[in-house]
Amino acid sequence: MVANKMVLSKSFASLLLPVLAFVSLSVRASPRPRAPLSTDVFKLAIRFNPRKATAVGQARARALLQRDTSSISTASVEGSFFSADVGVGDPPTYYTLLVDTGSSNTWVGANKSYEKTSTSKDTGDQFHDSYGTGSETVFGEEYLDTVTLNSDLVITQQSIGVAEYGTNANLPASLDGILGLGPVDLTENTVSNTNQVPTVMNNLYTQGTISSEVLGAFFEPASVGDGSGELTFGGYDSSKITGDVNYVPITTTSPSSEFWGVDLSISYGNTVILAETAGIVDTGTPTIPIATDAYDKYQSATGATYDSNTGFLMISSDQYANLSSLYFNIGGVSYELTPNAQIWPRSLNSDIGGTSDGIYLVVMDNGSDSGSGQDFTLGHCFLERFYSVYDATNSRVGFATTEYTTATSN
Repeated sequence: MVANKMVLSKSFASLLLPVLAFVSLSVRASPRPRAPLSTDVFKLAIRFNPRKATAVGQARARALLQRDTSSISTASVEGSFFSADVGVGDPPTYYTLLVDTGSSNTWVGANKSYEKTSTSKDTGDQFHDSYGTGSETVFGEEYLDTVTLNSDLVITQQSIGVAEYGTNANLPASLDGILGLGPVDLTENTVSNTNQVPTVMNNLYTQGTISSEVLGAFFEPASVGDGSGELTFGGYDSSKITGDVNYVPITTTSPSSEFWGVDLSISYGNTVILAETAGIVDTGTPTIPIATDAYDKYQSATGATYDSNTGFLMISSDQYANLSSLYFNIGGVSYELTPNAQIWPRSLNSDIGGTSDGIYLVVMDNGSDSGSGQDFTLGHCFLERFYSVYDATNSRVGFATTEYTTATSN
């Protein structure tokens, strides 16, 4: 099967974080005959401010844990975000949207006003999303409109929220809204008179653009080349992996079960620091936050000290030389995060307020003890070492090794 692909690319010289989009099940879109699949690409401009990487990872972990059925929680995007120029209407007006795997509604109007065209239809319904704190809220009217990702990824009658003036969910001025690519369950109670809203991925499938609700994500480490990546819609790119894709079902533990959540255990060397528990896979999180009790064990085992300038754990050269691998046991398969993969890219230390010769660990404290229902987040520092596959049809997530799994680029 030939699948549509989205290539992630660098837009300027600052650090770029690769991220992925999530696939979810259709609930309201009208299908049409299947069209031939294409190999055209959808390029994303990715922007990242690593100086706030610590706060972003911790804030996002706490917000996702605290979400309720009427809100969709993400971290403040000022610290870490990636965006895409997405066309809305016909002819399309292009908006720079945050590409968000932690939420599922697509909306515009945060900074650039919505331009109505002949394809714009006001449903008469209201939409409302809450992204953590009271100030991170958006509300307005729902429209159905044409959304253009590229010439082969065009969606008709996509639900679009049009933000009321002054409500922008605290997005920075460079963003016009959000392209929501999370699971469809996250849209519940976000639009009046509607239980769930079909996501962009829902409609790509039901309208015949892709033949299966599967998405593959590949990312280069931020310290390699331009830090680019690739999203493959309708399947995965076998040329990017060095082994088999191993799948596990979505966890049944709430709240991780509402996201791309999995069950795993974590060992540092031969020592278990986190017994099997539930958490999520999320490239919107820069680092790898884990439960506080597991974090404390990790800090003790590595001998690391907390660095207040960066918010990261810091180790000496001697400690790095003796650093053991972290093993993530997922579905009976052990994924090794090597010592080099556990450290922040040293060439980018100044971007987090660190010293040029400092060695900083990317494992963070998520702010709550294990047993919360979301005890870890596999953020981009994990996902740049392993290919990931998101299979909505079979409610499962897959992982595979890549050429960068054991790279020493950091």
